[in-house]
Amino acid sequence: MKHLLFVLLLSIAITSCAQETKTNFDAIDLAEIFIDQKGSKIPFEEILAKYEGKTVFIDIWASWCSDCVKSIPELKELQAKEKEVVYVMLSLDKSKEKWQIGIEKHNLQAEHYLFVNKWKESKFCESIALDWIPRYIIVSKDGSIKMYKAIKIKDKKISKAIKEDK
Repeated sequence: MKHLLFVLLLSIAITSCAQETKTNFDAIDLAEIFIDQKGSKIPFEEILAKYEGKTVFIDIWASWCSDCVKSIPELKELQAKEKEVVYVMLSLDKSKEKWQIGIEKHNLQAEHYLFVNKWKESKFCESIALDWIPRYIIVSKDGSIKMYKAIKIKDKKISKAIKEDK
């Protein structure tokens, strides 16, 4: 009986972990519309296509998010260390003005895009099970998701994913 219970719990744990890991973006993710800094609308699919063949560090953030702001020095450290990586910041700010002010205030050097849909209305956020920001995703050179979920830049999964994609 104990053996059966152990196997059942192990199966549940494995299934839960498998659900958390995503290796590719779905059509719904790719269709999500963002705004670039020039004010043009662009689907996520086109954003990814711009950086094809490169390792992409995606940072989902907002200027109003205290954890996001606290992580900026660590982001800048990573950028100084991993210069070949493309840094894409997807903002959940509520207005273009606040988004632009946040970029300038924190001197964020990255490719910047603003979600058109609010967090709770975004199919992209729902699809990636976004439950906290900041949220980090690493996209490999082949376009697959190398590292699906981290909420701290110093998470070893991030450095491992970048290293493995070199």
